[in-house]
Amino acid sequence: MTADHEGPGLPESRGPLSAAVGAYLRDAGSPLPRDADVHATDPYGDDLQLALYLCYELHYRGFAGVDPDREWDPALLGTRKVLEARFLDALRADTPVHETVTDAVEELLVEPSGGTGVSRYLRDEGRLWQVREYAAQRSLYHLKEADPHAWVLPRLWGRAKAGMAAVEYDEYGGGREERVHARLFADLMDDLGLNPSYGHYLDASSPQMLAIVNLMSLLGLHRRLRGALVGHFAAVEITSSPGSRRLAEAMRRTGAGPAAEFFYDEHVEADAVHEQVVRHDVIGGLLAQEPDLADDVVFGVDVTGYLEDRFAAYLLARWRAGRSALREATPDVGLSVADHAISG
Repeated sequence: MTADHEGPGLPESRGPLSAAVGAYLRDAGSPLPRDADVHATDPYGDDLQLALYLCYELHYRGFAGVDPDREWDPALLGTRKVLEARFLDALRADTPVHETVTDAVEELLVEPSGGTGVSRYLRDEGRLWQVREYAAQRSLYHLKEADPHAWVLPRLWGRAKAGMAAVEYDEYGGGREERVHARLFADLMDDLGLNPSYGHYLDASSPQMLAIVNLMSLLGLHRRLRGALVGHFAAVEITSSPGSRRLAEAMRRTGAGPAAEFFYDEHVEADAVHEQVVRHDVIGGLLAQEPDLADDVVFGVDVTGYLEDRFAAYLLARWRAGRSALREATPDVGLSVADHAISG
């Protein structure tokens, strides 16, 4: 079984903003959210994050039954701009940032002793139902892995473009369909008994996960944010190898299956190489050409960590309380696992 190639159906709304955007996607005669309502909404909350996700998804596979022309609908783009500004302003206000690119990158290279996080938790004490919940939510990211980063390629040149293209080529399987990383994650989901269809777990995913995915789209779609997108890419690639090693061990310990193990084993090896290319060629090449983008690169590195930390805190708080981290009960993730009954 492999992931679908068609867009999913529209999800359930999570509040007035996402309800209005969803209604507009079905019928362009429906009113879009007022700017004042956007500004009054929690920038990290369910409603705004889903509304923004609906706008962004039109640039990927879209939604079943939604006119493809909505992708460039002027009114909807105007609403997206307001949603983006609310989200980005909050991120800039809330993200602690390093002084320099060197400081930001060097911290990524150091594994904290006695650190805590999702990969450590799953490796040391996680149970299979938690592995499955983690994979279900991360599927919103991994089933489009590398796609938002590909948008930066036309905005780079020289050494930065060549390095970025080399890493992206690996992410897309080096020309082999069965090795595309999104395909490998779909195989992981098969091993875990999850539905690998694109977007299947959107309704079950937390706003913390939506924010991570929306950040990639936000940075990828705007040329002015190309430096931040490179910083985001660097944060992902530099931290991937040690985290993937722990997750591979978690897959083995919980009996997740060979494809689940292989996905993370593959990232241990590949991303150790990618880390060098991203540091020296992508970041180095970009800043040699455009040194004024240094602050944007730092922001991209640090905002990635900020949102990942929020997601990790949410997951661990729920799991340590013996509760599901899914936004809503999803039988094929939680209720079918013999050692767990979703509570709360």
